[in-house]
Amino acid sequence: QVQLVESGGGLVQPGGSLRLSCTASGSIFPIETMGWYRQAPGKQRELVGTMARGGSTTFADPVKNRLTIRRDNAQNAVYLQMDNLKPEDTAVYYCYANGLRVGGRYTSYGPGTQVTVSS
Repeated sequence: QVQLVESGGGLVQPGGSLRLSCTASGSIFPIETMGWYRQAPGKQRELVGTMARGGSTTFADPVKNRLTIRRDNAQNAVYLQMDNLKPEDTAVYYCYANGLRVGGRYTSYGPGTQVTVSS
């Protein structure tokens, strides 16, 4: 099973920027997709954005114009930058990965990191 560990997050003022990092370990095969999900209080977990190993991206509409995702395949790492943050961006942000494993496929999430947008 692939383990994911996030870093970054914390308290950010409205209009500020968010930078998160995530590193994966335990993968035997190249990781196919890495990215980010988030869950706000009282809401379901939702997509923020993902990047396939080849570089193609999927972004959620509410953030796509404010979002940058970068991958380092050699380091099994993915990075998120979100600009012009709004209070509604407050959520726990989860790193995400999927790919092949022995016997099938996996989907993994990290433990999450809290991001609070407030003045």
